[in-house]
Amino acid sequence: MTSENTESSKETVRRLYEECVNRGRVELLPELIAADYVGPQGGTGPADYRATVESLRAGMPDIRFTIEDLFAEGDRVVVRWTWTGRHTGTFRGFKPTSAQIENSGIAIYQLRGGKVIRSWLETDRLGVLQQMGVVDPGLGGGAGARKPVTGPSR
Repeated sequence: MTSENTESSKETVRRLYEECVNRGRVELLPELIAADYVGPQGGTGPADYRATVESLRAGMPDIRFTIEDLFAEGDRVVVRWTWTGRHTGTFRGFKPTSAQIENSGIAIYQLRGGKVIRSWLETDRLGVLQQMGVVDPGLGGGAGARKPVTGPSR
C-alpha cells in the first residue's frame, strides 16, 4: 500500500469518528463502510455500524470521541481514542443516570478500496457500567475500581 493510500485510509477512519459519531452524520456511513463489512460482534454492513453509532448517541447524546493516536500500515488502521458523554438517554437497556462517563479504547480497522471491511475493538465496558452506577465499582478492576496510590508500592 502506498503512503497516499495509507493517508487516505487514516482519513476514512478519522471521518468515522469526527463526522459520523461526534456529529451524528450517519448518512455518510455508506461512503466509509463497505457493504460486506464485518463488525467486532459479527454484524454486517453500514447498517450494523450505524446501529452502534445510534445506540451510543441515544445513550450519550453529547458523546465526543477524541483520537489520541492514529497509525496505519498495510490495509490496517489502528486508533486509540477516549470519549466522554453524559448518560442522559437509554443505553443498552439502562435508563439514564445523568452520570458523566469517560471511556478509552483501541480499534483496528481493515480497509479495501477506501472503505472499512472489518473492525476489532478493545474497550473498558465494565468501567462504563461502573461509572453509570449499574455495576459495583469494586468489581473487576475497571476504571470505576481505581483507587489512588497513597504510598510506596513495594
